Amino acid sequence: MAQHGSSHVASSQKALMLEMKSLQEEPVEGFKITLVDEADLYNWEVAIFGPPNTHYEGGYFKARIKFPIDYPYSPPTFRFLTKMWHPNIYENGDVCISILHPPVDDPQSGELPSERWNPTQNVRTILLSVISLLNEPNTFSPANVDASVMYRKWRDSKGKECEYTEIIRKQVLATKADAERDGVKVPTTLAEYCVRTRAPPPDEGSDLFYDDYYDEEELEDDDDDEEEDCCYAEDDSGNEES
Repeated sequence: MAQHGSSHVASSQKALMLEMKSLQEEPVEGFKITLVDEADLYNWEVAIFGPPNTHYEGGYFKARIKFPIDYPYSPPTFRFLTKMWHPNIYENGDVCISILHPPVDDPQSGELPSERWNPTQNVRTILLSVISLLNEPNTFSPANVDASVMYRKWRDSKGKECEYTEIIRKQVLATKADAERDGVKVPTTLAEYCVRTRAPPPDEGSDLFYDDYYDEEELEDDDDDEEEDCCYAEDDSGNEES
């Protein structure tokens, strides 16, 4: 039995070392990854920079990824250390997202097994899923019901009900002190945000992600800023208009 356990440790450590190396050579834009303790490959610290042209712009959010011994056969956990107001983040900071759920058949969850964790997923796909989730919450089975109700009010009112976005902007402003304390310059333009040490191979999903996020329609929304009063809201839900 001990031998079985040690083979899991050896293979998971190898997988994690390769992933860390890959992320250092080809970082995911908007993220900075370090080990909490150099001697422990199973605990990673993540710094997330809020993407420009979203409500999270200028934010510096800290999180931890904890990996199980049998990674990548079981998913890691992803927990925000920074206080987050979001439909899919629990009060303790744990992120509720399909990709981090074990691939069991659970019809009541509303998730397909194919949407859940499988060993072909990795830290890169998790990071892209988390940043996507920040801007496009899933309100089907929320981890924070109050935030979900507030988000839906904002979305359905086309940004007129802006309590949701006001809370997020306050949380973003509160992270500035953390960034200063850590000596971190938070990117606020797309050019700064997309800096990488090396261009990714053509099959990386991140370029597609940015094509989706910053299409011409959303960038044109900036022209309407003078019409907004209490809201910081280019309408991220514009694609959902009927």
